Amino acid sequence: MVYAARGNEMRCPTLTPANTTSKKTSFFSKARKDIVVNRYLYLMLIPVIIYYVVFHYYPLWGAQIAFKNFSFSKGIWGSDWVGFVNFQEFFSAFYFSRLLRNTILLSVFNLLWSFPAPIILALLLNEVRFEWFKRTVQTVTYLPHFISVVVICGLIIDFFSRNGVVNQISGFFGFEPVSFMIEPSYFRGIYIGSGIWQDLGWGSIIYLAALSGIDQELYEACRIDGAGKFRQLITVTLPGIAPTTIILLILRVGRLMNVGHEKVMLLYNTATYETADIISTFVYRKGLLEMDYSYSAAVGLFNSVINFALIITVNKISKSVSETSLW
Repeated sequence: MVYAARGNEMRCPTLTPANTTSKKTSFFSKARKDIVVNRYLYLMLIPVIIYYVVFHYYPLWGAQIAFKNFSFSKGIWGSDWVGFVNFQEFFSAFYFSRLLRNTILLSVFNLLWSFPAPIILALLLNEVRFEWFKRTVQTVTYLPHFISVVVICGLIIDFFSRNGVVNQISGFFGFEPVSFMIEPSYFRGIYIGSGIWQDLGWGSIIYLAALSGIDQELYEACRIDGAGKFRQLITVTLPGIAPTTIILLILRVGRLMNVGHEKVMLLYNTATYETADIISTFVYRKGLLEMDYSYSAAVGLFNSVINFALIITVNKISKSVSETSLW
């Protein structure tokens, strides 16, 4: 360590190459020791790393076909570069505005209605004092999550068909039957409502865990001060689950453009394209049905870039406002 003196002042020390090497050696020594001590944890981590490398990071090399005129005979590396032609074609297409509008509206409406629902259920269950009733409600609300999406969509189509249960009940009260599944105006409501029913109970698990971690002495202090249930909710409960809520909201916004295309494809038809056709379903039709891989890769890459920008923005806003963030 070298010190430089000037008069009576002593400037900050600078690291010599020998000390830098020593720090590096110390770092690798600590890392090696940590690996030896926690070797079984690292062994358990290896399959996870392999999964993400094989299925998430390695396929990123194939994203370059969005900028190429992909040909099977030439392969990914041998195909001709076309630059941003595929993107320009998508942005100038007559269906671009419809796809973008449907994707954003379906995602935003789904976020506004689906995200608060598990929180409300968790808050209600947290106030239940009869354990048997609480467990019964949890079991009933958890069950739909374990039903296949294909089965769920089959039930929805049967229930909302012209001769389905919904029309039979409404007919009992004197209403005319409605063809819900071929009316574009009903698609978003059916999609969002069925999603809430399917994931309501499962999504509440995390919030119930967060609620169980709140110090009960805080509630006792509120009761001593004369605070009622609503006041306790505002001053203790909501702030207690705020970090968990913010993290889940950031993750949810990061997937805002990735609407569940499997469910949309099982529910929509040509009559409901006006409100149901989204970017993900369009990529499926162009890529797998029409085999236009470069064009569909460009559309999918555009969708991913939007999601990436959203999660970065929301995380930065959350960090500046609440000091809670993913990184």
